[in-house]
Amino acid sequence: MTSKVLIGIGLAIVAIGLALRYAPWMLSWFGKLPGDIDVRGENSRVFIPITSMILVSILASIIINIFFRR
Repeated sequence: MTSKVLIGIGLAIVAIGLALRYAPWMLSWFGKLPGDIDVRGENSRVFIPITSMILVSILASIIINIFFRR
């Protein structure tokens, strides 16, 4: 079971890397959703991607449930 999980994580990392390298428009929405906090000052920036992280959490939960459902 552990080897399947590691292979799945590795494939997911490769897929994300390829998407970021060759199709950056696919993830250009990430961090710009309503609810993401972006405060910029003169010399500083605070970025808190609340909505984006909720979306990532929901997608990860769905994917994990698909793979580990009996």
